[in-house]
Amino acid sequence: MLSLAEAVVNRMFGSAVRMTLSGRLTHRSPGARRAGPTWACIRLSGAALAALVALTVPVASQAQAARTTNVAPQPLDDQFLAAHAAWRAGDRERLAALAPRLAEHPLAVWVEFWQSQIRVRRDEPARADAAVQAFIARYPDSYLADRLRMEWLLALAARGDFGAFEREHPALVWQHDDWQVRCWAALVRYRKARADAAAAETVAREARRMLAANRESGGEGCMALTDALADDSRLSVWERVRGLVEQNQLATAKRLAGRVPRINAAEVAQAIDRPAAFLALHERRLTQLQRELAIVAIVRLARENVDQAERFAGALNLHLTPEQRGLVWGRIGHMAALKHDPQAVDFYRRGGEHVGTHPDAARVEEVLEWQMRAALRGSARGPDWAMVHTTYERMRPEQQRDAAWVYWHARALQADGRTEEAQAQWRSIAGRFEFYGKLAAEELGEPIVLPPRAAPPAPEQVREFAGNAGLNRALKLLELGLRAEGVREWGWQLRNRSDRELLAIAEYARSRGSLDRMISTSDRTREEFDFEQRFPAPFRAQLTRQAQAVGVDETWVYGLIRQESRFIMDARSVVGAQGLMQLMPATARYVARRVGMTDFSPARVNELDVNLRLGTSYLRFVLDDLDGHPALASAAYNAGPGRPRQWRSTLPRAVEGAIFAETIPFNETRDYVKKVMSNSVYYAALFENRAQSLKARLGTVAPKAAGATALP
Repeated sequence: MLSLAEAVVNRMFGSAVRMTLSGRLTHRSPGARRAGPTWACIRLSGAALAALVALTVPVASQAQAARTTNVAPQPLDDQFLAAHAAWRAGDRERLAALAPRLAEHPLAVWVEFWQSQIRVRRDEPARADAAVQAFIARYPDSYLADRLRMEWLLALAARGDFGAFEREHPALVWQHDDWQVRCWAALVRYRKARADAAAAETVAREARRMLAANRESGGEGCMALTDALADDSRLSVWERVRGLVEQNQLATAKRLAGRVPRINAAEVAQAIDRPAAFLALHERRLTQLQRELAIVAIVRLARENVDQAERFAGALNLHLTPEQRGLVWGRIGHMAALKHDPQAVDFYRRGGEHVGTHPDAARVEEVLEWQMRAALRGSARGPDWAMVHTTYERMRPEQQRDAAWVYWHARALQADGRTEEAQAQWRSIAGRFEFYGKLAAEELGEPIVLPPRAAPPAPEQVREFAGNAGLNRALKLLELGLRAEGVREWGWQLRNRSDRELLAIAEYARSRGSLDRMISTSDRTREEFDFEQRFPAPFRAQLTRQAQAVGVDETWVYGLIRQESRFIMDARSVVGAQGLMQLMPATARYVARRVGMTDFSPARVNELDVNLRLGTSYLRFVLDDLDGHPALASAAYNAGPGRPRQWRSTLPRAVEGAIFAETIPFNETRDYVKKVMSNSVYYAALFENRAQSLKARLGTVAPKAAGATALP
């Protein structure tokens, strides 16, 4: 469950707080060893959070605060950052004192936004509503107006003003940025549809699926939606309890289970907190309610101990309906597949045709995706193509359109002799410029080549965007280190742009020295392409020299840097990784000692030559540690060298590099490896001006005992 601090910040910026330097998921760089992916969330101290949530100073005090607070003269940028810090700390008086001094700052609207946001939370409704409406009127069609409208919608729903919520919600542009707003909107639609049983059930079905997919369904809006559906018997309380347990929202799961008549609260707590103890106690005799709790307990236990979950599920198997068996064994199979347990395929089989078919169960998509991955790993005889096919057939249409599953399903069709059908599926994705698009093209015998380069935008087209206030605010925010805010401002300006406009905006980003914004903008074009924008190669002479010195492929290094830092030289991740190649301090020290860099100091990590030398040297070390395999080494660079060794040791046979990449159990590392290897192919095409093969680069990965590694 999100902490209160995370929930508050998430309401302010939605998914923006979960971004990395490239606007994607946070990655682990060399030396950062953790059990799983880490999110780059804004953190507040306890005192700051209390101040932010309480926010009790009335608006009238702002003028007095501006007159009486002693604010030492500072450069405008420093004062803006001080205002940002005051907002994060919930210091309304300090923010009010700084605001007049920042009236001429290019980011003055952000200060006004922070003040308006505080008013929404603290002022009485009429004054809060007026403040929001005034801000939206002053800054129509702006990112901040949309963010403030979202904050306002949450406030309207929380106080039960659903009429105002219904009027204002359609104007929200980024509708999917906040789960709680989505839940409140679903509740409003459901309340309106209640009079018509058929319409109410249609809305309820959509709401149940949304709740099942939502990792934040313990929030106020989603719980209000849950309660309304449960009150009308349009939602299974047990289904939601299992979903909340799946999402690790245990306190909310216990509260919801308490709605069930004649339920024993102590048994609920035991099933959720000590599932093995509950199952051992009730293994032989179960009431109907206890059977539901047993399913909850098995779902919970499978996260920690697959073997125990399998034993208890086997003992209860005859007491379960076919649908319940599909749910239980699908979840056990999912957890076993994540651990590369060779029994995963068998667990999925025990669930039969009902695995992943319950439309309202939590993590249905994940269960099916990991059944597909378990089938790809298969056994010593090879992939289980029959299971790949049947699993694909159970996926929802939107999931079936994912390029990964299109590609692997086509492989299953090909293995079954249905070549024409397989080729038709590959053709449907072969034009995509990503991992599986390239692999599909190769299956069709089409070489990987660069598309024709679009005509460059005229200078006047680029100059047109130099006056775009939103783009310039975004660049200023990025300059000041407020990356999440800057990325969102920039993204807002890219909405509904033509390819020609996107190419011109990308070129404007290049002219301002922002290669990462150039890449992200050019990546959005649909019919006109400039791969020199998408795959820039700055510092070519220095990088080539360092790569050649240690004998690593420069196109691979460029592919990795594009994913790591997007060529931001002073990039710094939330865990402390620094520079173009995102080196952790401990790794940098280790490599410096090993290569004999006697003049190294931590302060030099961001220096271009130092960062490139240490980063390419570390790549050489992990490459040698993993038998020269770039896909394994890419995984090691992201997750640490011990993990790919372990993943490799569990392989049932030599597998294609694409299967190894697809079955990496960390979502972040799996995505990272595929993107680094895909990037390297395009850099090779740019540098060598000839067709490339992603399959050849991926090669095969053979099983090998994990052994030990001395690398950090």
